[in-house]
Amino acid sequence: MNWVAWKMLNGDPVKYLGTVFGVGFGVLLIAQQCSIFVGIILRTANPVADVREAKIWVMDPYLQNADEIKPLSDSDLYRIRGVEGVDWAVRLYKGLARAKIETGNFRQVILMGVDDQSLVGAPAKMILGDVRDLKRPDAILIDKFGYQFLWPNQPLETGREVEMNDKRAVIVGICDVSAPFQSFPVVYTRYSQAVQFVASERQQLSFVAAAPREGYSIRDVCNRINSQTRSIGDKTGLVAMPYEEFIWLNIKYYLENTGIPVNFGITITLGFIVGTAIAGQTFYLFTIENLKQFGALKAMGVTNWGIIGMIMLQACVVGVIGLSIGLGLTALFFVATSRLLPDLRGLHLMWEIAGGTCVAVSLIIVLASALSLRKVLTLEPAVVFR
Repeated sequence: MNWVAWKMLNGDPVKYLGTVFGVGFGVLLIAQQCSIFVGIILRTANPVADVREAKIWVMDPYLQNADEIKPLSDSDLYRIRGVEGVDWAVRLYKGLARAKIETGNFRQVILMGVDDQSLVGAPAKMILGDVRDLKRPDAILIDKFGYQFLWPNQPLETGREVEMNDKRAVIVGICDVSAPFQSFPVVYTRYSQAVQFVASERQQLSFVAAAPREGYSIRDVCNRINSQTRSIGDKTGLVAMPYEEFIWLNIKYYLENTGIPVNFGITITLGFIVGTAIAGQTFYLFTIENLKQFGALKAMGVTNWGIIGMIMLQACVVGVIGLSIGLGLTALFFVATSRLLPDLRGLHLMWEIAGGTCVAVSLIIVLASALSLRKVLTLEPAVVFR
């Protein structure tokens, strides 16, 4: 019977391919848009995620995300270092600056100030130069894509100079970092240098990065910092949280306060509806056109369960092939665009999304099959003799 079901399915190649590519197109829309959505949301936390040495982040209690920052006082660093259980604590700066190159062109950049001594917060992967070169006077590192934006179609090289806040900065290295949420170049320098590259304020300390001493849990040290940094009459003090919690703080903010989830959710829903509509309509027409064949099979003694098995086999074949085509096109899309479009770098098809898409396709196939089953199950075998 399986062979009969297969021959009935591909008896009309045009309709067979239409059904397969209809499911494949729905899979492409669902998997591609889900991957882009998750990739963009994860970018909001990349500046935090790249500082892997810091297990604890300390910040102003009213901070909502890593892009809108209320600076801390320099004295807060020493208060945190005095908390029992803190192994080390260093200053970090994160902000925006304006970089001007020799031609007069300028570009807004994300400026990251790392600890002067330990260089905690510096990029882990270097393409040119050495991260220790940051200790040179006026030294900065720039990410590869930021360099290519400032100097398009020019080879990567160190020694170039830029101007930030009327001060000279020399590129001593080119690094590879995670793509930020904003499509700005990412520049790294020492903390003491970073505060000179931006407009001066009374307080400029963005975050304090820390790590627990051996024998102390991260959560316990965070609670100690929260309680011991409160002064008399101050009910809030500073807020310390684990690395992972700070990442989710950023992600949650953008999920709740931007239109990104709604926009991508509409596209993903449309992909599901399109896949269901195309597959359902094609399956229904396929069943109607083959009623005589199903009637003949029932007249020969094939039970309703046998007919259901044939239809489900046909649906599974279409689903598996359509799923393979859709996921393959999605992966090919990200491979091609990551090289051609820098703004899409770092986006890829995640296995969790591929698994979720399989569940969605299974639901599409079940719905499409259900539309055509009723006609077959209520069919009288005698219809074939009319």
